[in-house]
Parts: sequence; structure tokens; C-alpha cells
Amino acid sequence: MEDQFPARAKILLAEDDQTLGFLLKEYLSTQNFSVDWAEDGVAALRLFNANEYDLCILDVMMPALDGFTVAELFRNRKPDHPIIFLTAKSMHKDVEKGFKAGADDYIKKPVDEEELVARINAVLKRSSGSRSISEQSFSVFQIGKYIFDSNRFLLKYKDEEKELTEMESSLLKLLCEKKGSLVQREYVLQKMWGKNDFNSRKSMDVFISRLRKYLSKDENITIVNVHGSGFVLEVGKDRK
Repeated sequence: MEDQFPARAKILLAEDDQTLGFLLKEYLSTQNFSVDWAEDGVAALRLFNANEYDLCILDVMMPALDGFTVAELFRNRKPDHPIIFLTAKSMHKDVEKGFKAGADDYIKKPVDEEELVARINAVLKRSSGSRSISEQSFSVFQIGKYIFDSNRFLLKYKDEEKELTEMESSLLKLLCEKKGSLVQREYVLQKMWGKNDFNSRKSMDVFISRLRKYLSKDENITIVNVHGSGFVLEVGKDRK
């Protein structure tokens, strides 16, 4: 795949459904990933403690230890370790709980294998700090019924154009680049304000409110505030 993570990344997959676990392990192996598969939370924890992984994919509903508990135990050992939740629990409160538990992404079943690989690569690239040339140069985004040109600071809805400030455009671009995934508050603050203090946090919240207003003509768009963690730009089918 053209956008595949260049190294042979090692993944820990925790999935108690034997059919799904086997299929995902086989598919990811064909996509240049090295995959260890655990069928419950205890086995996942044992593998995590014994090996080094680039990323972990955790089912939420597992016997012995559920995915949220496993993620917290992983984070206690390695606070920044990349984690993706893979689950049938798709209510907004479940998604928020997943991000609060330390998830870098939250994928709902049934699984689209190509989407899973794309999200794995996105999380790996963010965690490694690497970005491809094509990602750096990409500047035009489709957001529901809106078109956003980040280079020109323009947000277009049908025949209407809204000129954004440079800060508004930069913030919206951060959300677009990780659409459907959590953008950490700390990351935004350091990236755009260079610090995390009271005034910077208040300023960021003001900019988020402005972007919500600018995008309000499409009811399928929302910027979710995951309390204490960050923000998720959700569009259409991502919303629950």
C-alpha cells in the first residue's frame, strides 16, 4: 500500500472472537505488520509485559480483563504507548470513555479492514512524529458539505465563502488531519500557543467555539469536547 508505515511495525491484537481475531491477524500480516494475537485481556497483558510493540489494538468486551482495564495497565507502564480500541460499543459515552482510558483511536465493529490499516498507519505516524511529503503538502479538506482550503484560509459552504484567520485555519487543519480521532488538548496548546497556561486554554476554547459556529450549517458536523483529553471532529456516520 502506498501510504503504509514504512517499517515492519509490531502490533499486539487483543480480540476474544476467534474468527475475527484470526482474520484480522492474517490480514494485517499481509499488510507488512507483525502481529501477536491474544484471546483475552490477561493474555494481552502477559504479551505486553514480555515484548515490545509499536501499537496495541484492544477489543473492549473481553473475558478476565476488559479492554479499558488493559489499556490503563498498559498506560501505567508506558504512558505514551499507542492504543486503538476495536469494539461494538458505539454509543457516544463509550467512545468518550475509550478516549479517557488513553485511546489514540476508537474503531467500531463491523471492521472495514482497509480503514483499520489506514487508521493504524495514521496513529503510527503521529506517534513516531513522521509525516510523508504528501501529507505535509495536502491542504484541501472535505468536511461534510464544506470545503476547507487551509493554504488560502477559506471555508466554503455551497456558494458562500468564509475567510478564516491564520489561527482558526491552523486549528481546523489539525482537526481535519485527524478527523474521527482524538486531538489531544496538550498537543494543540503546544503546537499553536507554545505553552499550556490558563490564558492559552481559554483562547483555545474560544477558537473551538468559533469553528463550531462556522461549521454549524451542516448538522452532521460536530467538534466533540472529550473532557480533560481533547477534541474530535466528527462528520456524518462517525456521529452517534
